[in-house]
Amino acid sequence: MTKVTFISADGRQRQEVDAPTGANLLDIAQAAGQPLEGTCEGQMACSTCHVIVTPEDFAQLPRASEGEEDMLDLAASATRNSRLACQILLTDAIASLTVQIPPESHNMQGM
Repeated sequence: MTKVTFISADGRQRQEVDAPTGANLLDIAQAAGQPLEGTCEGQMACSTCHVIVTPEDFAQLPRASEGEEDMLDLAASATRNSRLACQILLTDAIASLTVQIPPESHNMQGM
C-alpha cells in the first residue's frame, strides 16, 4: 500500500488515501473525487491528469518518458516536478506520495 496525499490547487485542502500496489495514480485520484479529468483515459494523449509532485517524492519516481515530457510541455502551470498521473504506477518502493492539483486545472467532466 502507498499513502497518497492530494493537495488542492489552492493548498487549503488535503486528502489522504491508501492505494494498492500496482495502481495508477490517475485511477486513485478519480476514485477519491479529485478533479483530474484524464480525457484520454490514461493513453498519454493529453495532459488533463497533470499533477505536481512534491520535491521529496519526485526523486523516488522513475524518470518520465520522452512522450510524457512532450505532453507535459502542453500542460498549464507545468513545473520541474510535474508528472502525468496516468503514468505514475504505485510500487512497493513508494511508501508515500504527495501531489498537488495544478492551479489551472479544469475538469470538464464536472468533478
